[in-house]
Amino acid sequence: MYFTDRGIEELVSRRGEEEVTLEWLGARLQAFVDAHPDFETAIDRLATWLARDDEDED
Repeated sequence: MYFTDRGIEELVSRRGEEEVTLEWLGARLQAFVDAHPDFETAIDRLATWLARDDEDED
């Protein structure tokens, strides 16, 4: 188990039943980067990865 799995598990346990929009997710990611600018590159890479079509993964 990776260290980050704990955060992912907490997210699923707390919000697993909720429906969220990509607009909400984008706003939350931007708020996180605003509060933690050192993570801008990682968040940008995550957002880019999420934005790609599943066909791009090949």
